Order: sequence, then structure tokens, then C-alpha cells
Amino acid sequence: MSVRNTSGHTFSIIASDVEIVGNLSARVDLHIDGKVQGDVTCGNLVQGEGSIIAGKVTAESAKLSGHVEGSIEANDLVIEASARVKGDVIYGNLTIAPGGQIEGKFSHKSTAKPSISAAPAKVGKDSDALILTAEAKVA
Repeated sequence: MSVRNTSGHTFSIIASDVEIVGNLSARVDLHIDGKVQGDVTCGNLVQGEGSIIAGKVTAESAKLSGHVEGSIEANDLVIEASARVKGDVIYGNLTIAPGGQIEGKFSHKSTAKPSISAAPAKVGKDSDALILTAEAKVA
């Protein structure tokens, strides 16, 4: 389903009862509530809480609330509290809400090789969001 929002910008919705087996590439923005078994490439991605993506995610920006099993590459990445990610993350700007979990390596887009190795990132519910930008340093 393709929809135009009030600014005239087109986006597509993958409903919760839809399962896609194969790679998904879109010239429009995507909102995924269903399941995708394959790589997802798009401009902007919004993933619903019940959604599952098993494959690589490549997007200009991504706001993830469901499960992802695969690597993620995005300039602006937001991991919501309900998100569970198993895979390496390449980011420009990264926000992890309290409760969001990532198991994998982190690397900033400006670095040639992943330089940050992390155990599963589990942010407590009483903490503030973790925000990493180009200026962030990890010792």
C-alpha cells in the first residue's frame, strides 16, 4: 500500500499480516509492521513493535521498534525501547532508548573498519537515552 502524507511525500506500508520472503528495495519510505525475510533498502524506515526483519537493513534513517536479525546501516538510527537487534551497526547518529537492546559491533560511518566491540547493550528503564554522534568517543 502506498500513501501520500500531507507534504505530498510517498511512503509504503507493509501491514502486520504480510510476510515478504526476498529482498525489499524501495524508492519511497517504508513503514513495516509485518515480517521480511531478506534485505531491506529504502530512504527512511519505520519498523513497528511486532515486526521482524531477518536480513540487512540499509536506510538513510531508521526508527526500529521490532526485531532485526542482521546488520544495519543508517545515517540516523533510532533504537526504540521495544527493539531487539542482533547484528552489527554502522551509523552516523545513533539514539538508543532505555530498554532497547543491540547485540553486535558498532562503528561510525566515518571509520573504515568497525572499531567498537560491544556486549549486548541493555539500557535500564530508569536511564536516559544513549545518543552517539560524530563527536562521541568511546574509551
